[in-house]
This record gives sequence, C-alpha cells and structure tokens, in this order.
Amino acid sequence: MIAVDTNILVYAHRADSPFHLNADAVVTALAERPSAWAIPWPCLHEFFAIVTHPRIYKPPTPVADALIQIDAWRESPTLVLLHEEEGYWAALRPMVERSLVTGGAIHDARIAALCRRHGVTTLYSTDRDFSRFPDVTIENPLLGTD
Repeated sequence: MIAVDTNILVYAHRADSPFHLNADAVVTALAERPSAWAIPWPCLHEFFAIVTHPRIYKPPTPVADALIQIDAWRESPTLVLLHEEEGYWAALRPMVERSLVTGGAIHDARIAALCRRHGVTTLYSTDRDFSRFPDVTIENPLLGTD
C-alpha cells in the first residue's frame, strides 16, 4: 500500500504550487485505482494547518475549501486513513530511539510509525527527513516532473 505525506497533498491542492499538476495527477491516480492507498490522519491535520495559514499562503485556502478537499479525498472508496491503534507505541518507540529525533521531528517519526504499523510499503513524500526511518521506503513521485 502507498501512503501520501502532507507535502504531496498540499501541492495537489494548491493551484499556485509549481508542482500542482503533477501532485494532483499522482493523488488522483491513487484515489481512482482499485487497490488501497493511505493517508495518515496527522498528514490531514497538517495539510489543513498549512493551507489555511495566512503566513504561509497569501491568500490562504478558505477553511470551507480545505474541508471540502479533505472530504473529497475521503470519498475515495480505496482510501485507508492511518491512525494510532493497539501496537502503535511498539512501532514508534524504536524509531525514536534509533533516529534520535527530538522536538518537532517527532511528527515525521509518528508518520513513519503509522505507515509501518499499517503495512504501508511506500510513503510518497518530498521530505528528505524521512530518510532517518529506514523501516519505511520513501519515494518522491514528483522527481523528474516539471
């Protein structure tokens, strides 16, 4: 199963992103294929926080539009929303110990642990910080695209 990180979701949503068309095509292809794909809940939270933030985007995405976007992704019948469940701490703790993450970097460890716990084979992301977590294969689906 492939999961999608926040940055790909932001690029897919924001038409002013130079990666918009390619990211939107990637997410649309995942949403329309017959096999399962995933978004970690923390990535949806972070997506909302980023696109509606007036210091990040001028103008920011209106709250109603961000909620509509999240609802649209959730309508994909093959989407799996990754969340913490029994065994999550057993996946997160060793990742934190091995990577020595601190502070805000716990967010990436959380995403990696959710992916690992839910059997995700690949996380689509443009974030190189995930290289700290060798338990999860990271792929940038936008490399080589304009």
